[in-house]
Amino acid sequence: MPTRAHLLDAGLVSYREALELQQSLAAAVIQQGFPETVILVEHPPVVTTGRRTGEREVHLPQDASVEVIETNRGGKSTFHGPGQLVCYPILDLNRHGKDLKRYVRDLERAIIATVAPFGLPAVTIEGLTGVWLDEPPRKLASIGIHVSRWVTTHGFALNVDLDPAPFTSWITACGLEDAQFTTMSRELGRSVSVDEVKRAAVVAMADVFGLEFETLALADVGALLTGAVPAPLAAG
Repeated sequence: MPTRAHLLDAGLVSYREALELQQSLAAAVIQQGFPETVILVEHPPVVTTGRRTGEREVHLPQDASVEVIETNRGGKSTFHGPGQLVCYPILDLNRHGKDLKRYVRDLERAIIATVAPFGLPAVTIEGLTGVWLDEPPRKLASIGIHVSRWVTTHGFALNVDLDPAPFTSWITACGLEDAQFTTMSRELGRSVSVDEVKRAAVVAMADVFGLEFETLALADVGALLTGAVPAPLAAG
């Protein structure tokens, strides 16, 4: 039986705002039994670094107007910008298998299922995290997670329709020196909107993690977290 969960489509929000939102929701899941929540966002241009980012992996040109934010997620550096679908699942892994490797593999499965309806045969590559198109390998989506008391934050970023140049010219994305990065639009030869892809991502996340979603508006989150109004779902 599916677990009922919130789906929060936050639109275009700053990385810092999204990080605070994740942390608040994760704390509520841990402390209050708040429903699991999947957040979908786009970010203004930003470079984020993970716990394993090397000193030389961020090499911004002098004229690059972009914030660099250090995070507590796993992985190395990456770039976020409009035209990229970012998914932050706030999930309790007590319900989904207390296994971090399995969780990452499940995120990869969800990404592959998201792009499949568009005719993109995405794959994983042994020894690497994320989702790729093959021959030659081109990275389509990146994954970086953080888990505290088995509740997840951070997640995946799927390149839908943006210039992938910052992944190599601004940073050594994911610590991969010679990797190519691509987008759904580039591979399909047509413009694909983030809204189109969101619909497929919601279906994929529900299928892979056994979730049944109810929409949660960003404006209602604060009241729910403070208990001003009851959460509309049971967590179980």
